Amino acid sequence: MNSVWQQVTLSAMPLYRWRGASYLHRLVGPLQAWRKRSVLMQWADPIGAALLSTVFGLTPFVSSDLTGVLLFACGCYWALLTISDDRGFDSEQKAALGSGLTPIHLMVSLFWGVATISAAMSPVKKLAFTGWSKLTLYIVLFALAARVLRSPRLRSWLITLFLHVALLMSVYGIHQQFFGAEALATWVDPESPNADAVRVYSFLGNPNLLAGYLLPAIALSVAAIFAWRGWVPKLLAVTMTVANFMCLYYTGSRGGWIGLVVLMLTLLVLVLYWWSVGMPRFWRIWALPIAIGTVAGLFALAVITIPLLRYRVASIFAGRGDSSNNFRLNVWTSVLQMIHDYPVLGIGPGDPPFKKIYPLYQRAKFSALSAYSILLEVTVEMGMIGLFSFLWLLLVTFNQGFVQLKRLRQMSDRDGFWLIGIIGALAAMFAHGCVDTVLYRPAVNTLWWLMIALIASFYTYQPTADDDSIAE
Repeated sequence: MNSVWQQVTLSAMPLYRWRGASYLHRLVGPLQAWRKRSVLMQWADPIGAALLSTVFGLTPFVSSDLTGVLLFACGCYWALLTISDDRGFDSEQKAALGSGLTPIHLMVSLFWGVATISAAMSPVKKLAFTGWSKLTLYIVLFALAARVLRSPRLRSWLITLFLHVALLMSVYGIHQQFFGAEALATWVDPESPNADAVRVYSFLGNPNLLAGYLLPAIALSVAAIFAWRGWVPKLLAVTMTVANFMCLYYTGSRGGWIGLVVLMLTLLVLVLYWWSVGMPRFWRIWALPIAIGTVAGLFALAVITIPLLRYRVASIFAGRGDSSNNFRLNVWTSVLQMIHDYPVLGIGPGDPPFKKIYPLYQRAKFSALSAYSILLEVTVEMGMIGLFSFLWLLLVTFNQGFVQLKRLRQMSDRDGFWLIGIIGALAAMFAHGCVDTVLYRPAVNTLWWLMIALIASFYTYQPTADDDSIAE
């Protein structure tokens, strides 16, 4: 059974051997000689980190077009690094240090390949090519981040930068809560008891989008409490965590709150797993149930005592009695009809094909720009094959996250806390994305691929007995 799981998750695949035999990989490194002579390329990884810092430092504040330009720059630089790669990975010793190619890369490549075929087979090919181009930009962002952030120092730098940008977003959101914010759209049901409630959106213009942005910020700020050394950095991490929690609550985003519950549960499980090595037997057995029960009790108390929270949570279960629920249910019904008509490869990747074809299926007064669910969105864009590749990508990513967390725990490496936060962030963003459309906005989509890249950056291949027998 364990062997089957390793094959499904690609855990036991010696990718460094594949690289040595692959004709495709022979395209890597034709400019090795130039790179060795180049003074600038001696700083290749820091330059890549600077590009990534620009993306994640500016994306929440600039237009989607400028974000696209920045992503294109990242793609060009990744291509330059790839064709000038001067590192060899022929020995197992070097492979054990991390070859850069991971099972996650293979699954991302599969996902992109399915998207490419879907675009080629789309009923609206020109529009699908536009969506495919956007997806390609995000994937090359993943590729650059996974390569550059193998350096713990650069990884820590980028995470710290993101946390400071998120703190700015949260502080401004809290300011809107206390000093008022203009409603840029109808974010609250006008017939609800909380129709006059302020829903903050900070610099993003959308409270649900802000909630999606803050979920990884909360996860990583909690991780920073354990990962950062010294009382001053830890106090800063606590301040970030409190500010991010407050701002997320003030968004009033039910999808964001669902993501927060998933995040808290994931962090609890992984942190207790990390500490379980030194726990007495009683606490190894009962720590998790006690922790989950305590959190559930505190959450129930908050729902009972806070009217806004009580109403918003109750509205989740109101079915069509809530206008937002009713809207989503009607959109999902139309999207399921689209999937029925395009079941194998979908209508093509991206929002342009969706905007073109959805009006043919939409119910009156229920126009939409997306499927309001990442699972339905992937399926309608890329069909059941795309959904399968997406779920397989998630399976491999989470598995690799846990495998590397186990390795770091054995080494007592404090970077394991960052990995805990990253896994929690990815789980929370996925949960939020299942009921909302925020994952397809640049400010959140870049973070989604960053979380996957960060997990990939921890990858270290562990030689198995099979590898030893082959070597002999």
